[in-house]
Amino acid sequence: MQRKVSLALLSAALLVATATGTAHGAAAAAGELTSQDLTVDGVGSPHYRIPALTTSVKGTVLAAYDARPTLGDLPSNISVVLRRSTDGGATWQPQQVVRQDAAPQGYGDPSLLVDRTTGRIFLFYAASVNQGYFGSATGNDETDPNVLQADYSYSDDDGLTWTHRRITSQIKNPAWGGMFAASGEGIQVRHGTYKGRLIQQYAVRVNGANYAASAYSDDHGETWKMGNPVGPGADENKTVELSDGRIMLNNRAKPYRTIAYSTDGGVNYTPLTQDTNLIDPANNASVMRYNADADASNPQASWLLFSNTEDTSSRRNLTVKMSCDNGKTWPIRKVVDSGAAAYSTLTRLPDGRLGLLYERANYTHMTYASFDLKWLGGTCADITITPPATLKAGTQAEVTVRVVNRMDVWRAAGTVDLTVPSGWTTQQVSIPAMNPGQGANVKVPVTVPAGASGDVSLTATYRTGALQASGSATVTVTP
Repeated sequence: MQRKVSLALLSAALLVATATGTAHGAAAAAGELTSQDLTVDGVGSPHYRIPALTTSVKGTVLAAYDARPTLGDLPSNISVVLRRSTDGGATWQPQQVVRQDAAPQGYGDPSLLVDRTTGRIFLFYAASVNQGYFGSATGNDETDPNVLQADYSYSDDDGLTWTHRRITSQIKNPAWGGMFAASGEGIQVRHGTYKGRLIQQYAVRVNGANYAASAYSDDHGETWKMGNPVGPGADENKTVELSDGRIMLNNRAKPYRTIAYSTDGGVNYTPLTQDTNLIDPANNASVMRYNADADASNPQASWLLFSNTEDTSSRRNLTVKMSCDNGKTWPIRKVVDSGAAAYSTLTRLPDGRLGLLYERANYTHMTYASFDLKWLGGTCADITITPPATLKAGTQAEVTVRVVNRMDVWRAAGTVDLTVPSGWTTQQVSIPAMNPGQGANVKVPVTVPAGASGDVSLTATYRTGALQASGSATVTVTP
């Protein structure tokens, strides 16, 4: 089912600066975060929710989200709306409608995906008449008003006009109940056997439990298939291509995110496991590869960025993290908004900065922020702590700390400090400058007090200029 529509203007649009950011149109300085509201409740729609964000092949930044009569999910007379920016997110065109119909029909939870080969932009969402996710009937009849449908719109003119399609019968196992596209952004595989594959994540209801699954296309969106679900215990989820060719799935869960891996382009995944580095209150989040086109030998190929509300129970404290090693560790972290926040989604902008669209202030604002890696701070470095074979109480010793520069740029000479338990003493030592991939060992003196014993934690902090990275290890002290 297809039909082509031109975007219609909503009754009003608002673009303001938040109290914590810089107004639109201002030049973004290196090391600065800028912030502006793309929507405010009551302007054009009573409510807005569920951000999606991407950057097109031509460099246009597209922000999509729900325009809602209430804060409730589908089924409801929800519309999918969009704003476009042709100057890297500095200014935005008026808010426009992508998909809207008379009640009781509704469309919600958008996710954007760009085919980098053809330039086509996909906008996935769920379509409802009578039922939402939890009430949806089984079956995949595309005319059944009690089945939550899988729809998307696509644009071949950089988001100016859109054609609508329904793919429920292609991707929904008729034994499943509800199914909806996980909002935010899908991916296109850039390397290896599955290069060119489009992947959009879904949450699916199987025998009353929640699973995650990847819808994928190998013919630029002409046809779609659904991979095998992973779960239970899944929810809204994202995927990212790693430098070794695997697809990593990152899933909404409490008190920690859960992850799984695929070696066949998203068809099958390993069981979900907790990532205790990623605290989460069960909220939608975002994960992306900083340089998706980088060859595996390039250090940037292993850089991931992640955004979520870092709290075990409340949707607050929106934080961005960076991993230097395909998500094994997340040593770089900075808070974007310490107040109430919810869903968030990231994209890389044409100039290398990062765009972040998120729900702010108890869902009353849809806020767009941008920043660069300098603002995020930190540096990618492997830090290994090796204590002596025997660490005795009441003695002096030297702890070896090895630092390897995992950045793609030279790092100036710096320092290494050890954080030690109360009663211990240590001192700062210097470490030489390092080229990309280069490492250096330093010996840090420590004095272990008499009476110390058992397992203790040591943390080494490497600093170079205003940047730093840390690593920890547990050591055993003998009497």
